[in-house]
Amino acid sequence: MQSFGKSRILIIGCGDIGLRVAKQLAKNYQVFALTSQKTRFQELRSVGATPILGDLDKPDSLWRLSGLAQTVIHLAPPQNVGHRDCRTRNLLRILSQGSGVVRRFIYISTTGVYGDHKGERVIESTPVKPQSERAKRRVDAEQVLRLWSLAHGVALTILRAPGIYALDRLPIERIQSRTPALLAAEDAYSNHIHSDDLARLICAAVYHGKPQRVINASDGGEAKMGDYFDEVADAFGLERPPRLPAAELEKIVSPMLWSFMRESRRVSNGRLKELKTPLRYPSVAAFLKTISKNP
Repeated sequence: MQSFGKSRILIIGCGDIGLRVAKQLAKNYQVFALTSQKTRFQELRSVGATPILGDLDKPDSLWRLSGLAQTVIHLAPPQNVGHRDCRTRNLLRILSQGSGVVRRFIYISTTGVYGDHKGERVIESTPVKPQSERAKRRVDAEQVLRLWSLAHGVALTILRAPGIYALDRLPIERIQSRTPALLAAEDAYSNHIHSDDLARLICAAVYHGKPQRVINASDGGEAKMGDYFDEVADAFGLERPPRLPAAELEKIVSPMLWSFMRESRRVSNGRLKELKTPLRYPSVAAFLKTISKNP
């Protein structure tokens, strides 16, 4: 195994959040990033990461990852079907080979694992109750990672993220298309985290994450989904979405969108203090105050 001067970090799933993380960590670590597309090599190099070609759906392509890094940050979503996360299983199979160099593993999960709590508050110890297939795959990944990390002496931190937003990840098109929201009396709570804050929390977990720990990486805001759309519309000078009762709205939106709109929970973030990284944007409203009213 080649020797490097800096400790090595491997990022799995280097999209928008991964690029933000890589840019921050490249100052102090040698960062590697797994990608299935050679066309992304230059983009990854531009943030200080060394690209590694491989595909989580093709286990034979992952051999370069064995013994590569002491810290692994897993941002890749599961595949689109089934109740098991085959991608995470493929990754752990290759990481288990060789010298077992991995000492820390950070997995970005979702608050969707809690399921619907009818607007009640959830904390990290709230039992998971996944209702969608995608949430069930996330629960499977968490369970597999827990068993693997304990068996291999790896410090595992699971960050459960809610809806991720940024200037280029706001529901502008949805609002412009006049897609209705739910009536206030029937609306569900939604939870959010800004992309910059999530990236900073992931980096903080590299330094401060406690072993075998789950943390809700949420800003702690408690706005309902329709109110969130209204806030964004107001900030950009757009007309607020119309409101419909649930029985009518279910008929006109996609099943995936409907599943998001019907799961209501307020996600507590009390454990965030463990990461010693204050949020820049403690609510969507706080972020919207920083931007122009012109999209």
